[in-house]
Amino acid sequence: MNLLIFASTEYKIMRHRLTILVAALLALSSCCQKSKTEILIVPQPSSVTTLEGSIDVKGLPVSYDQAVDEVALKQITKFAKDLSTATGKESALSAGAGDSGFVFVLDGALGEEDYTLSVSEDKVLARAGGTHGVLYAIQSLKQMLPVGIYNPSGKEPGKWALPCCEIVDSPRFAYRGMHKDDARHFFPIEEVKKYLDIMAIHKMNTLHWHLTDDQGWRIEIKAYPRLTEIGAYRDSTLIGGYDDNLGYEKERYGGFYTQEEIKEVVSYAADLGITIIPEIDLPGHMVAALASYPELGCTGGPYGVRPTWGVADEVLCPGKEGTFEFIETVLSEVMELFPSEYIHIGGDECPKVAWESCPDCQKRIKELGIKGDARHKAEAYLQNYVTSRVQDFLNAHGRKIIGWDEILEGNLAEGATVMSWRGIDGGIEAAKKGFDAIMTPNSYAYIDYYQSRRKDLEPLSIGGYLPIE
Repeated sequence: MNLLIFASTEYKIMRHRLTILVAALLALSSCCQKSKTEILIVPQPSSVTTLEGSIDVKGLPVSYDQAVDEVALKQITKFAKDLSTATGKESALSAGAGDSGFVFVLDGALGEEDYTLSVSEDKVLARAGGTHGVLYAIQSLKQMLPVGIYNPSGKEPGKWALPCCEIVDSPRFAYRGMHKDDARHFFPIEEVKKYLDIMAIHKMNTLHWHLTDDQGWRIEIKAYPRLTEIGAYRDSTLIGGYDDNLGYEKERYGGFYTQEEIKEVVSYAADLGITIIPEIDLPGHMVAALASYPELGCTGGPYGVRPTWGVADEVLCPGKEGTFEFIETVLSEVMELFPSEYIHIGGDECPKVAWESCPDCQKRIKELGIKGDARHKAEAYLQNYVTSRVQDFLNAHGRKIIGWDEILEGNLAEGATVMSWRGIDGGIEAAKKGFDAIMTPNSYAYIDYYQSRRKDLEPLSIGGYLPIE
């Protein structure tokens, strides 16, 4: 899979483009307001009713329902602290629902991610269905407040006030995510945390973290140390795009996350209400693993971590039982690090060329009685065998799989989720077959495409043309 949904070749590009997107959404929200008081919140809430008056929040106390959990309490506490710092007057924090000030309460009649805000001249009441609702209510309040000490211009904010209003908010989609591909371009955990912060502002709840690919293996696996000793680094990197003919940057490039660093990021994300789903792409996009352990391939190598992008013919060998021992051992360690219900197993862009001439793969095909048909060769269904076997393994450990829409090319077992990236057809097909689908079509959702016809005026992108409109 090339650079994916909401992933870009440079973190700065993503921030720049997300800023443009936010500005566009703010403009849209502004156009939709009918009253004199503009309440600009991203994403736009389900309903906003503006009322007369406002409330001065400087020094306003903050109280909370004692039934809130640790994550919600941590963010409420931070909100009170940040408000005190920004306004210069302490907003005291207390347990129990107060009669004035900011009041956070749980409401069982609301969904877990739902919240309402009732702002009057003496009270700001936030009702939430659960932890996520509390976090999203806080994000909306922060967007409604002045920029304050975070104002890059350094100017003093205006009156520390919230307009009186009634806000009801509930997400349209259960999965609201971004993808981050650190296999191609590695970023330290502080940058990953910044990415999570941006997601939290926009009330996103899932980070799809792409950790392994042909260009680099980024996760420490203690049972296979060479994955990071060898697979985490490439000797050179392509300069420019596919067709630029600019040669290669001849420098060793790479890095990886230790298991302790991954635990830190997972915990940081959880405090923001974000679940991290790791992707270990298989059986294709595994050249970094093959360079580390050549015996996992059909030919035994030699292999090298790829300095360029695209799709490689070198893939894992499903004819060898050792390949599945490797996969299961890796995924076992991955599951120890990520408590998410889902594990992404990729499944995309896996050429079958090596399998066609591999004695071990052909033997496996014969033993399994796999036959080709008018739609696919036998080797295509061999990949389905890999998918099914990995799915069974993860299901036995209480987890479920997500795979790119290529996994539809076989017979999927119940419980699989399909991520539709090659347009929308894969998601539609998955839904018709009774599977959950996550829509990530490159025709709409990729922000690593060019946003104008003038490529010379934009940062390097993977290609294509996809303006914000």
